[in-house]
Amino acid sequence: MTLVERIKEISNKRGWNLKTTAQKAGIGINSIYRWKDQTPTTHSLEKVADVLDVSVDYLLGKTENENTVYENKQSVELSDDDVIMTFEGKPIPEEDRELIKRLLRGK
Repeated sequence: MTLVERIKEISNKRGWNLKTTAQKAGIGINSIYRWKDQTPTTHSLEKVADVLDVSVDYLLGKTENENTVYENKQSVELSDDDVIMTFEGKPIPEEDRELIKRLLRGK
């Protein structure tokens, strides 16, 4: 399935045509049609993916998963003393980390 076919398919699921999708994405109304022969800019492709609530990888056919959520999330064990916990780029003080751990444990 081509890029344009994928966009058309997901747009149709939302009750939109390609022109409406382009308008909602804030790109030229004929932009998506031109992608049959031209390579879209990354910026435009991201806008379309965002408005359709799918990943760019899905639109490009690199995955069959429409979700924009990344599958490679890392997990850490809170009890691991080697984990550096931060919030908004600042380290969380030890006493606050203990409070967070108690809250997460429900104690």
